[in-house]
Amino acid sequence: MSWNLDPTHSTAAFGVKHMMISNVKGRFDKFAVDAEIDEANLAASRATVTIDVASVETGEAPRDEHLRSADFFDAASYPQIVFATKRLEPRGDGEFRFIGDLTIRGVTKEVALEGEVSGPQTDPLGATRYGISAEGKLDRREWGLDFNLPLGGGGVVVGNSVKLSFDAELVKAA
Repeated sequence: MSWNLDPTHSTAAFGVKHMMISNVKGRFDKFAVDAEIDEANLAASRATVTIDVASVETGEAPRDEHLRSADFFDAASYPQIVFATKRLEPRGDGEFRFIGDLTIRGVTKEVALEGEVSGPQTDPLGATRYGISAEGKLDRREWGLDFNLPLGGGGVVVGNSVKLSFDAELVKAA
């Protein structure tokens, strides 16, 4: 059974250290999910998340343009980030480990995200919905996102560890 993303109740976000002292958060405003949920066996479900790199938003227009540039995501050459599940490992109480391939800048690596699946729930109009949340941490340099500037007192401007956060509400297709 196919499922459609409810974008008004979904987010794809990230966070990274700035100058080793503060956390800068951002999100991608445009993304899609292609999901097949096996309601009888959630572990047999699969999903592919496709993110529009040009939709990066941090609340600071010059920083967003820099993130779209070849120094970071190179949106002109690599317009999408893709995460495709390979397997879901149940952890109990609706919690799962989502194992899949993450492709950024043409580099694909297997990652594990921790999360949960909530539902099913019937909305007031009779549609069936599931919620999926996943989080993880990665080293951005493994995907060629290695731009940085050194700080005079030690450290760098942009942290290498990136926290990922994804929340999706999916509606069963009619």
